Amino acid sequence: MKSLDLTSFMAAVEAERLAVRGMRVYQNGELVASYQPEPEQRQNQYSGTKSFTSTACAFAIQEGLFSLEDHVLEHFAAYAPEKPSENLKKMKLRHLITMSMGFEKPMLMGAMRPKMVEKDWVKFVLNANVVHEPGTVFQYNNAGPYLLGILIQRKAGMSLVDYLMPRLFEPLGIERPECENDPLGNTFGAGGLQLNVSEFAKLGLLYLQKGKWNDSQLIPESWVAEAGKPQILADEGDEEIGHYYGYLFWTMPDGAFRADGKYGQYCIVLPRKNAVVAINSMQLENEKKVLRTAVRTVLPLL
Repeated sequence: MKSLDLTSFMAAVEAERLAVRGMRVYQNGELVASYQPEPEQRQNQYSGTKSFTSTACAFAIQEGLFSLEDHVLEHFAAYAPEKPSENLKKMKLRHLITMSMGFEKPMLMGAMRPKMVEKDWVKFVLNANVVHEPGTVFQYNNAGPYLLGILIQRKAGMSLVDYLMPRLFEPLGIERPECENDPLGNTFGAGGLQLNVSEFAKLGLLYLQKGKWNDSQLIPESWVAEAGKPQILADEGDEEIGHYYGYLFWTMPDGAFRADGKYGQYCIVLPRKNAVVAINSMQLENEKKVLRTAVRTVLPLL
C-alpha cells in the first residue's frame, strides 16, 4: 500500500503555526496518509455544510421534490413582497445553488445571525433587494443554501438532518450529527454541521466515486459532474486554488473541487489523481494558508 510522507506538510504547519487539527488523505480507495496532532473529535464544518446541502438537493431532485429550473417564488410566494421586483421573479433555484441570486448584499453570515431581530429568516431574505439579474453576478451569500435547505425540509416534512440520515449519513456509516438551527427550529443548511475529519472525508469519497458507495448509486453521476464543474466565476480565489464556483462546491485547477468551511475546513476531491484530502483546522486568521499549504506540499505527492 502506498504511503505518503507528510514531512513537508508538517514542517510548513509548524513553521507557519497553522492550527491544523487533523488531515486524511485517500488515494485509490486506501488511506495513504493521516495527520492527527490532537485527538479526533467532531467540530463545526462551517460552510463545508453547504456541500452536504448540495447533496441533499441531489436526493430531492432525484425524488421529484423540485427542479433547479423552478423559480424561487413558485415555492416561497407567501414570503415575497406584495409587488416583487422583476429580478426576484426571475430568480431560480439554480441561482441559489451557484451563489448568483443577485442580492444587494450577503445575508445570514456568521457574525450577523446572533444580532438578527427578525426570526423568520425566509421572509427576511425574500424581502431583501435583488439588484442584479440572477445568474449574472457571483456573491458569496448564506441566503441561497439556507433557502434550499428550508425547501427540502418543507417538501420532505422533516429536518434536513433527518432527511439525510437514511439517504446519506447511514449509508456512509456516519452517526447522527448535530447542526445549527434557525430561530424557528429549521436546520441551517449553510453552516454548523458537526463532523470529524474522517466523516468529512467520506463526502469527498462519495463524490470521487461519482456518487456511488459500495454497490449503491446514492446520487446520480450526472449530479457529481455538475456539482464539481465551474458554473460561475467567483470574486475570490486565484489560479492556485481556483476561482470558480459549482453547486455549493468551490472548483479548483485540474478538475478538482472542494467543500470549504471557515477557519480551514476543506474536503478536496481530485478525480484525476483518484484522491481525496480532508482537513479540519481552527485557523482564525488567514485560513487559506492551510489550503495553500496542502496544495503545495500534499497534492504534488499524489
